[in-house]
Amino acid sequence: MKPKILITGASGFIGSFIVEEALRRGFETWAAVRKSSSRAFLRDDRIHFIELDFSSEGTLTEQLHDHRFDYVVHAAGVTKCLHAEDFRRINTEGTKNLVNALRSLKMPVQRFVYISSLSIMGAIREQQPYRDIMDSDTPQPNTAYGRSKLEAEQWLHSLNRQGEARGDTAAAGDAFPYVILRPTGVYGPRERDYYMMFKSIKAHTDFAVGFRQQDITFVYVTDVVQAVFLALQQGRTGRCYFLSDGEVYQSSTFSDLIRKELGNPWWIRITAPLWLLRVITCCSELVARCTGRVTALNNDKYNIMRQRNWRCDITPARQELGYAPQVQLAEGVRRCVAWYQEHGWL
Repeated sequence: MKPKILITGASGFIGSFIVEEALRRGFETWAAVRKSSSRAFLRDDRIHFIELDFSSEGTLTEQLHDHRFDYVVHAAGVTKCLHAEDFRRINTEGTKNLVNALRSLKMPVQRFVYISSLSIMGAIREQQPYRDIMDSDTPQPNTAYGRSKLEAEQWLHSLNRQGEARGDTAAAGDAFPYVILRPTGVYGPRERDYYMMFKSIKAHTDFAVGFRQQDITFVYVTDVVQAVFLALQQGRTGRCYFLSDGEVYQSSTFSDLIRKELGNPWWIRITAPLWLLRVITCCSELVARCTGRVTALNNDKYNIMRQRNWRCDITPARQELGYAPQVQLAEGVRRCVAWYQEHGWL
């Protein structure tokens, strides 16, 4: 019998790639979607669909009642919201509701992989020379998105600590088998936020912010997928793993590579002071609130672009999972440009 896997956020950028890999590995693959979700990248006839409402534990329990999943990958969530409290409602409470539903049904889940983010760490180790952010560092998230992801992580950790604190050996044996992945900036075909930079450079403008050195990291989407399935196989319960491609880049490297793959169009490279970005994001967020339309240029984006150190230590993922990044930035950008052009995005 095929192992049965549930992938939430399946219609999203990362989720759709996880679905493809699960099918390739022979899993009975269930894609959790909303009624309004696009299924543009979920065309394979082997995919089973299930609509889940993460806003209600009771509803989730009903929706999952007749299913038994061996593995769950929770990739659902939001990176942009009109209101800060929506991050917590969707990313934090949605995760709690899903896990509580699985536990109340005594679902025999062998491994639950939660896709978190390097953003939970915030702007730490910002003194030059920058050093890698370690999993032993204390998270200090500086965005509503990062705080919502961290709260979900902390809640997952609390599940198993409760049994340990009681000295309950039965509870320890029934510890919820979760593993947390914390990727840095994920890019690849189908991604829409970094795509804005590709589009801008094709239109002859490169925009950067801040004059102090910025060390940035990336991870190609298929390397995140690699880590997901390694975590399903051999991730240690309760462990958190940072993910990147293992390299560190300067802020201009990404745009230089994009320009090269686009055939070196003429461009104007603009580096703006942080105060100007602050004005732009404040105005953009005000307009978004008035129109009800979510914008990528918000207060979270300001804090993300202001942050100077995005280095992270992926040694635990290498040693414990056998994680080995396959796609470095130059190759990843080449693949992105080829896909965007093939599909008429560029």
